[in-house]
Amino acid sequence: MNGNGQTLLICCGATAREITVPIDGNGLDYMKVEGLPASLHNRPKFIPERVHKKIRANRDGFERILVLYSDCGTGGQLQKVLDEEGVQGLGGTHCYEMYAGATAFAAITEDEVCCFFLTDYLTQHFERLVIQGLSLDRHPELRDSYFANYQKVVSLAQRDEPALHDLAASAAGRLGLDL
Repeated sequence: MNGNGQTLLICCGATAREITVPIDGNGLDYMKVEGLPASLHNRPKFIPERVHKKIRANRDGFERILVLYSDCGTGGQLQKVLDEEGVQGLGGTHCYEMYAGATAFAAITEDEVCCFFLTDYLTQHFERLVIQGLSLDRHPELRDSYFANYQKVVSLAQRDEPALHDLAASAAGRLGLDL
């Protein structure tokens, strides 16, 4: 990595908005955000490989690279990539901890282990990322198999907007779960 003072933040496309807003709003021009497709969460085994490629492709252009992913279902494989490349990540089990905070997230998951979490991004793109991404539009009979172990949907809303709440409620209904 070079000494140009620039920092690359590699993140999930689902979190990019929440990351870029404070950067842009505070004039942190030395930080650049690169999001990977949110659809990788449907197949988390590909997250480490994509993060690895992004690190390698950008190593010479930045003084520092940070990976703003938690494990996100990679079974520890993402951490192996980060260790190999000497890059720091968020840690934690799920990126949802970033939205709720570690303490609140632990409390939520202690009370209800089997929650399906919705962020604003996932709520707004539910049709594409969940319904189409898991082929439920073509095979609706798979819904109960995919979501049988979930007990409820938890909305981790970043904005207090009635339309977003309505979309989250609709998404929960499509999964056959309470919000």
